[in-house]
Amino acid sequence: MIKDLTVGNPSKILISFSLPMFVSAVFQQLYNIADSIIAGRFAGEDALAAVGASYPVTMIFMAVAMGSNIGCSVVISQLFGSKDYDRVKTAVSTTIIASIVLSAFLTVLGLLGSSFIISAINTPENIFADSKLYFDIYIAGFVFLFLYNVANGVFTSLGDSKTPLFFLIASSVGNIILDIIFVAVFKLGVAGVAWATFIAQGIACVLALISLVIRINKLKTEKASVFFSLPMLYKITFIAIPSILQQSFISVGNIFIQGLVNSFGSSVIAGYSAAVKLNTFALMSFTTLGNAMSTFTAQNIGAGKTDRVSKGLKSGIIFGFSIIVPFLFIFIVFGRQMLGLFLSAESVDAINCGVLFLRIVSPFYIAVSVKIITDGLLRGSGAMLAFTVSTFLDLILRVILAYIFADITNSATGIWLSWPFGWTIAAVVTLFFYFKGGWKKGIV
Repeated sequence: MIKDLTVGNPSKILISFSLPMFVSAVFQQLYNIADSIIAGRFAGEDALAAVGASYPVTMIFMAVAMGSNIGCSVVISQLFGSKDYDRVKTAVSTTIIASIVLSAFLTVLGLLGSSFIISAINTPENIFADSKLYFDIYIAGFVFLFLYNVANGVFTSLGDSKTPLFFLIASSVGNIILDIIFVAVFKLGVAGVAWATFIAQGIACVLALISLVIRINKLKTEKASVFFSLPMLYKITFIAIPSILQQSFISVGNIFIQGLVNSFGSSVIAGYSAAVKLNTFALMSFTTLGNAMSTFTAQNIGAGKTDRVSKGLKSGIIFGFSIIVPFLFIFIVFGRQMLGLFLSAESVDAINCGVLFLRIVSPFYIAVSVKIITDGLLRGSGAMLAFTVSTFLDLILRVILAYIFADITNSATGIWLSWPFGWTIAAVVTLFFYFKGGWKKGIV
């Protein structure tokens, strides 16, 4: 259901809008965790390490999809908030056309360069072939993944956070079932994990696009909308390019970190791969609130209601703090048991590595939640320079400090120590940009 976020109690509206998105994030991460559990349990530690080693590379491609999602959703949200439905339709069709072209180009690029990419991140020889196989199949289905995420971004920008939830639940459940069939029953190993994602994502993409077309056609306009607009593409690109660069920079930085992790051997890789899945579960919860804050901000900026944005931010941060408590308790107290879901009891070194990672980074979720949610406000308003600076600062610090601390400690522990520093400093910078107030200008 399309929903106007510019009316009603800001706190209640933001929370009710966020909840389906939060549940979506939970299902998505449960799927990712189940994916790794099935790979680790039924295909072995090396299979889990192979999927984990290629993960940062796949995220570079995903970064483009996420950045494009952000670009279109911010513009569409602000247009929707100003009730300019003709241009909303133009923005949607322009985004879909541009996404098809861009994702097809990246698919060809990824397939041609997969061997070089997997080699470049110091992937150990014993998991190289499986890592490349997983990456190749993943990239072959990238068009589906790209369009699916863009379609969900459009739904969200129109105030509809429930439709993406339904698609995600169906896609995640289907993916897990296919994982079990391909990996546990047919013993296809890493290829089974990749093909399960390919098939589930492809079906979800087609259904999401069909639903989106039906939904957009219901918007009443006085005249026919333009199917493709270069000026509209420029507006979307103005938000999308910094977002893509930001997301890509994060992915490139994670590749440097993954390469450093890979230098400590397959046990550390497996432990990190499992722990980072749990960590990502928490971070995606905060990111979901940040995405909700973006849409809420964009619609209200479009309607000229900046006072509602500040009230929404306070509610979002409080909601974020309520999410931190269970994650912190589970990861510190039951971290070993959680990692045991991914790894067998014999993988002692890998489990110890993962436990240490969780205990070092999870106490700093307070800092990163404030940063991500406030980032959502900056992004939704179109204040991309401030948004990009705070994000780049976080990552630059984490990558540089990871190498410095790893050298000092001569262990992977130094890598884990770099996360809290980057999060805390970036949170301070993000809040500085918020209180400075430049975000109130908007872009539409």
